[in-house]
Amino acid sequence: MTEEKKTKQHSDEKQVIKKKFNGVVTSDKMNKTIVVRVDTVKIHPKYRKRYTVSKKYKVHDEKEQFKIDDKVTFIECRPLSKEKRWRVNY
Repeated sequence: MTEEKKTKQHSDEKQVIKKKFNGVVTSDKMNKTIVVRVDTVKIHPKYRKRYTVSKKYKVHDEKEQFKIDDKVTFIECRPLSKEKRWRVNY
């Protein structure tokens, strides 16, 4: 009976979908932190012109293995500092 309860509890748990981004490292000067630029292409609603919007994220890099111009995949996590809410997906 306890096994049935355990399986029922696991099926009732919500699966958390974490955001995932790809970007390019623009800075690696901080300890265990890299700055990653993510570019997205948007289309102007009236003129239908495509344009690029970029945003920078501070990402936690525990092993400090990524350098400038490396391509990185990172996911969201709990807040690690004031501005870091992302970690590298190894």
